[in-house]
Amino acid sequence: MIGRYETPNFRRSWGRRPGSATLIDVTSASLGTLRPVHAGVTDYLTAWDEQRRLHEAVASGTEPDTVLLLEHPSVYTAGKRTEPWDRPMDGTPVVDVDRGGKITWHGPGQLVGYPIVKLPDPLDVVAYVRRVEQMLIDVCAEFGLPTDRVEGRSGVWVPSDERGPERKVAAIGIRVARGATMHGFSLNCDCDLGAFDNFVPCGIRDAGVTSLSAELGRQITVAEALPIVEKHLPTILA
Repeated sequence: MIGRYETPNFRRSWGRRPGSATLIDVTSASLGTLRPVHAGVTDYLTAWDEQRRLHEAVASGTEPDTVLLLEHPSVYTAGKRTEPWDRPMDGTPVVDVDRGGKITWHGPGQLVGYPIVKLPDPLDVVAYVRRVEQMLIDVCAEFGLPTDRVEGRSGVWVPSDERGPERKVAAIGIRVARGATMHGFSLNCDCDLGAFDNFVPCGIRDAGVTSLSAELGRQITVAEALPIVEKHLPTILA
């Protein structure tokens, strides 16, 4: 069942592109309810504030599991394992956040998803990350791009081939508090991959970064990827 849902708080505080304020309930009798929120282009700190508000509400049971789907203006964010030498070499400002992982970039042409969902007891964070990975693998497959996991590394990867070593097409960074998740995933659609040249993405030096467009040889926009990601979102629920 698909229904519509809007919150006054969202309407009042979020910048977005025209037509991007549609909020949709995706309901499954077997998987429960997951509410995707289309937030358009939203600066990182505004989105982080909304994540924290939603996290408190979801953890308290006053709002349903929610996924923020958006693009950010160009920004670097650093997870808890970021080392000083991981940061951009030119001194570009970095937002330090409370997720796992190291440094990454968000910006135009990249679809970002922040699932705020209540995990079942007993908590199994690794299983949740695997479900997010599987969702992204399924999305890439729908575009005709084979991807997989790489042992010891989070995210979704294009296997090594004649074009080069393994290449990350989607990144994942998660935090769990009070049994509910924060932060999430980013899928490179048609972003400027040069943004990743200024640092070591996720601290991994022996692999590359890619996008759906670069791998498929045609432009895949965030707008094109959005409904495909939304279709596969129930995969992340236990």
